[in-house]
Amino acid sequence: MVGKEFPCLDKGFVRLIDVMGDDAAIVQAARVSYGSGTKKVHEDRGLIRYLMRHLHTTPFEMVEFKFHVKLPIFVARQWIRHRTANVNEYSGRYSEMKDEFYVPAADQVRAQSASNKQGRSDTAFAPEEAARIRQTMEQTQDRLYAEYQDLLSTELAREIARINLPVSNYTEWYWKIDLHNLFHFLRLRIDDHAQYEIRVYGEAIAQIVKAAVPIAYEAFEDYILHSERFSGKELAALASVVGEHTFDEGALEAFGLKGREAREFLDKLAQLKG
Repeated sequence: MVGKEFPCLDKGFVRLIDVMGDDAAIVQAARVSYGSGTKKVHEDRGLIRYLMRHLHTTPFEMVEFKFHVKLPIFVARQWIRHRTANVNEYSGRYSEMKDEFYVPAADQVRAQSASNKQGRSDTAFAPEEAARIRQTMEQTQDRLYAEYQDLLSTELAREIARINLPVSNYTEWYWKIDLHNLFHFLRLRIDDHAQYEIRVYGEAIAQIVKAAVPIAYEAFEDYILHSERFSGKELAALASVVGEHTFDEGALEAFGLKGREAREFLDKLAQLKG
């Protein structure tokens, strides 16, 4: 996967530059207190799933990824809120900003959501109106970049000349993060509620991570990505529904729950029923 470019949006990409560690590195870190011994592969998988299930996150921090990302500035501003990474970004003070701007595809030109103040709805504009909006965006971008070039020609400092460029301008950075914090990033950014543009990048990164640490990613999907958290009151409501219904370990195998994980689930049910 190193060096492979994953296109994102109209002009962006994600590229894996380097990776340190794999599933075995997670297991090695977890077993450091008593050595690796002669554990089998299926036991390694069980350990990784146990660690994820019980939120023992330190071993996952032993794996690190470094990406080269090209993205619009407004996506970068959302992305940088994940402060547990190392970032080095293209400098508009040192270098000339490129004539590359993001214009959403026609099917992404949508109305404001009535229920979500920070998101778009599923309602797309009519093709003619979407085309007009996209054209307006492109014309504004062209005009502002032409003004930027004009300011540079006066020998104005690059750090001043750039300040009127829009957040649709593309930037680039190197982004390095450990696996534990990367999973947190993915949980938020590939969720259906995330803005479409950053979700595209999250999904590209998810493909890379899944290939690099397949066992850990499977555990992330099962215990984090496709799981739900319940409040105390919600658990009380669930307890009233569960009632007297009982499970045994044999019945749970049909759901992929067996061994220690099945016993932990039965313990949770017992506590839920009080």
